[in-house]
Amino acid sequence: MLEAIRTLIERDGADGFSIAEACRIAGVSTAAPYKHFSDRGDMLRGVALLAMERLYEAMKQAADAHPPGTTERIAALGQSYIDFARAEPGTFRLMFGLSEDHADDAELTHQGDLANALVERVVADHLGIDPTSDEARLRAYALWCFVHGHSFLSIDGKLKDHDIPEAALLTLVGQAMLPDRR
Repeated sequence: MLEAIRTLIERDGADGFSIAEACRIAGVSTAAPYKHFSDRGDMLRGVALLAMERLYEAMKQAADAHPPGTTERIAALGQSYIDFARAEPGTFRLMFGLSEDHADDAELTHQGDLANALVERVVADHLGIDPTSDEARLRAYALWCFVHGHSFLSIDGKLKDHDIPEAALLTLVGQAMLPDRR
């Protein structure tokens, strides 16, 4: 059911999808979702939570594919975030819209904290410092601000008139924020 909703969110947006159409796609009755979800908002929350888990796994795999202390690892981490936003722009928007509406939701907060801790850990590994240090946290936040902003500029179509060599841009930002240890 959540996959059907995600598909419709990508097509129609979080506010525009029909639960009845999602039920048809999922092959269930229109009453079936309410056995698992209290309402439409709870269904959207479920889609966002699964998306946050997928994003975390994509980021982790991207980082793990490169050795610690390399700009390639930092760039790959950022690229995975941008790629996710491009692949699922409606869901990406939903994730960040819901996090505002559900600030007290322990599961959503936990999943967001996992992704943040991953970036802090990759930054700390790169610099050879404690991931809970102020420096690791500050540099991780700066990197996240960049890729998050770039992701939204990209999915909102704001880069159409610019020929941005994205791999070079990510390398530049990675090198500027985190000197290479090699």
